[in-house]
Amino acid sequence: MLVIIAGGGRTGAQLASLLLSENHKVRLVEQRPELLSRLHRELPTEVIYEGSPVDPQVLERAGIRQAQVLAATMDTDANNLVLCYIAREMFQVRRIIARINNPRNAWLFNNTFHVDVALNQANVLAHLIQEEMSMGDMMTLLKLRRGRYSLVEEKIPPGALAVGKAIKNLGLPDQCVIASIIRSGKVIVPRGDSVFEPEDEVLAITDQDGAHRLAELFAPPAP
Repeated sequence: MLVIIAGGGRTGAQLASLLLSENHKVRLVEQRPELLSRLHRELPTEVIYEGSPVDPQVLERAGIRQAQVLAATMDTDANNLVLCYIAREMFQVRRIIARINNPRNAWLFNNTFHVDVALNQANVLAHLIQEEMSMGDMMTLLKLRRGRYSLVEEKIPPGALAVGKAIKNLGLPDQCVIASIIRSGKVIVPRGDSVFEPEDEVLAITDQDGAHRLAELFAPPAP
């Protein structure tokens, strides 16, 4: 997969390093001299293309016509939006991801400018804080399907509502599946009649509603 990254700040440089480590082809476009000197120390020379990321000729040299993904990580929202529009209208890039620098501008990052995925750091942090506060001790191990589903893990304390109940009787939503139970160091493949015991470690694949239901079932009893 070829990924074009626009902007050589810390976000763009780190993204390039991670993608290269996963054997993807990367082209990073940057024009600021102070950043270029650092980038040439951190990344292979052939990855870096000097010039304005919103200049179609520079994008052509970087190989944007062959790119499957464009990541707009520049430090101004206006430039990121312009680039997203150019990438789709002129070069038909299939997947466009853009970083939002100012949360007040988030409403602009939509289909009008051909933004497929908008990364709003303020919203991400607020969502994580809200999720951590509502999930108790449940730990999210992995996000699936763009974050709609998660692989979560939690240990069941004595006195929790789920203790002594079979999975089929818990009233779990359809989008919540118990994937595994770890009991005394052994993995148990769960079935509908499997009964939870105190200190069971439970792995589940679930959406947010299912995770809230699990948090209720696995919560320690109120004092």
